[in-house]
Amino acid sequence: MKRMLFILSVLLTLSAPIHAQQVDGAAVGDLRLERNGDYLRVDMNIDLSDLRVDENRAVLLTPRILKGNDSIDLASVGVYGRRRYFYYLRNGELPATGENEMTFRAAERPEQVHYETMFPYAQWMNGSSLVLYRADYGCCKALLDEQRAVLGRYAEPIPFVPHWVYVRPEAERVKSRSLSGSAFIDFPVDKTVIYPEYRRNTVELGKIEASIDSVRSDADVTITSVWLKGYASPESPYAHNTELAIGRTAALKNYIQQLYHFAEGTIATDYEPEDWAGLRRYVERSNLSHRAEILDLIDSDYAPDDKEARIKRAYPEEYRFLLQHCYPALRHTDYKIDYTIRTFSDPDEIRRMVKTHPQKLSLDEFYIAAQVCEPGSDEFNAIFETAVRMYPHDAVANLNAANTAMERGDLKGAESYLAKAGDTPQVLYARGLLAALRDDNAQARQLFDRARQEGVAEAEEALEQLARIEETNIR
Repeated sequence: MKRMLFILSVLLTLSAPIHAQQVDGAAVGDLRLERNGDYLRVDMNIDLSDLRVDENRAVLLTPRILKGNDSIDLASVGVYGRRRYFYYLRNGELPATGENEMTFRAAERPEQVHYETMFPYAQWMNGSSLVLYRADYGCCKALLDEQRAVLGRYAEPIPFVPHWVYVRPEAERVKSRSLSGSAFIDFPVDKTVIYPEYRRNTVELGKIEASIDSVRSDADVTITSVWLKGYASPESPYAHNTELAIGRTAALKNYIQQLYHFAEGTIATDYEPEDWAGLRRYVERSNLSHRAEILDLIDSDYAPDDKEARIKRAYPEEYRFLLQHCYPALRHTDYKIDYTIRTFSDPDEIRRMVKTHPQKLSLDEFYIAAQVCEPGSDEFNAIFETAVRMYPHDAVANLNAANTAMERGDLKGAESYLAKAGDTPQVLYARGLLAALRDDNAQARQLFDRARQEGVAEAEEALEQLARIEETNIR
């Protein structure tokens, strides 16, 4: 017994199993027609349990790919009665249809034959039928009878073609931004005068100066305010700490004003005499022996001086540790520099800014730049990907980035973006696109229908696409 079998390492399945069909004595089941690159593959089981062949007859079962005037015969299954078998054998004509025929004597034919073959695919085969021919031959190779049954149809699947819907973000009337941080300025005991060279003050003052300089020297940026808030630690009386916090914050304000000569009212100050919130964060993260008890005292309604005295009296060892390792960090100044960035309207200028200074752009400006790029191009996709990096929590930025991710085949990335995109009608539609690209047509249909009901016009066309795809798969 011989059979035609081509092996291809990667199989791309393009059609589903087809229901059994039959001619007299031969029923076909578990049929699959698959496109595997440049080949078409036929895989099926042929049930021969009801096939009866007289001893002077031969039955040839031949699958044929047929479309209009084009056809190709595949390897046959030949079942020969005893006298026909030996006749063909004596004349050197066995197998009768060629070396790939699967040949059986009738008395020895199996009940089931697994038939598998692969052959070069031609474009005309799209939409073709697989037909099983039965031909009965008698003496002198006379054709006594023939039958045919259509087993199934092969058609290239219709791919789902997404229509992306990008949403324009709301434009910012004023692009307000800020920089913030903390500086730990050291003062001599009970002093409110800044000494720039004292201990680490050069480094700590440099933090504030570097933040101001980073925006002050930029022609596209205007500083609108500088905010300073000074804190002291709890180890002295609260009233004294209040004086220190106010005086030290004022000293820092004067230092910055002399350095930059800001307009009157630009620098605003605030103070907090004792940073109990900072102390609480430190204790909570610590492994102090009486951590829970100290936290209870910090959270109590006692006056600040009373709290500190109780901690010092009840837990002297832990207090000394906090005094040495925590309290210095509580004497700090928080700062924030508020500024505005000018608006950009020229698409070409914005495209350059995307590559050099994306932090200056609003989401609407990213959108403006993308509109002059070829949709789906590398630059188009890069613009929306950069936008979501600049605004990682913005729903519109995540929606648009999800579209670009799907377009380049990154479905997992698209799913991550859509999880942060909210539940607008456009997001429902995008989730439908993701489901369709994953071949989850039931979920896609549900999402498209919801999006259509909420006014997304593209959802109607997407539903029509799904209907055409499913109709093709059924045929």
